[in-house]
Amino acid sequence: MQKLTRSILAALVCASFSTAALAKDVTVMISGGFKAALEKLAPEYEAQSGDKIILVSGPSMGKTPQAIPARLARGEQADVVIMVGDALTQLDKGGWIQPGSRVELADSPIGMVVKQGAPKPAIKTDAELRNALLQADSFAYSDSASGRYVSGQLFKKLGIEEQVKGKAHMIERIPVASEVAQGKYALGFQQVSELLPVAGVTFIGELPENVQYITRFAGAVIAKAEHRREGKALLEFLASSQAQPTIRATGMRSVPAQQPVRQSDTVQ
Repeated sequence: MQKLTRSILAALVCASFSTAALAKDVTVMISGGFKAALEKLAPEYEAQSGDKIILVSGPSMGKTPQAIPARLARGEQADVVIMVGDALTQLDKGGWIQPGSRVELADSPIGMVVKQGAPKPAIKTDAELRNALLQADSFAYSDSASGRYVSGQLFKKLGIEEQVKGKAHMIERIPVASEVAQGKYALGFQQVSELLPVAGVTFIGELPENVQYITRFAGAVIAKAEHRREGKALLEFLASSQAQPTIRATGMRSVPAQQPVRQSDTVQ
């Protein structure tokens, strides 16, 4: 009986070491819009798969050295990228990702915040949003997809492009809401999933639907990934029904069925 017990224990120990040996560190380069969701989902996936997720943060686009395309261009290693859909398309055209590995993950609307304790302007209609922008002393937007829409299209749609010159400011790399929390700007615009995790601000709401801009987030396996199979498995998990409640809780929307790429992936 003792010999049998020792044999069982030895088998369990060997199995444990074998599982640990098979576990991989999966490095994910990720932009801010999907980061909150992955941080919440990571413990569940790590427990399920045995792999460990290593996050490397950076914008999907822009001139900052921390931007994902810049990181890859200077030789930083990754297994997976998760970023704005049109930026991922550009990486695909450049040969950076494994062909056919793209997975659509979530759609992200733009929202607005004010500093905690500040008056809460109404923005449920175009007229209310227009008035909020005209009344504000200053406001900020990101240097990524949402900010390009705000600066390049939203002001024009609201007919206030000339009136807001001088008080609209682009923020590079860091979360827009963090600048609003410090009182540097009265209003902040960014994808909802990037606004909600920041302390010191009050989330006012999403932009009105007819001037809303939806950013698609997608992921892919890097062409030179060390752990391609593990990266593919992670993306499949993030796109699964199991992950959707968490994705929606972070301010994003599930990808509609049979809609692989949205028209608004490309910022005009």
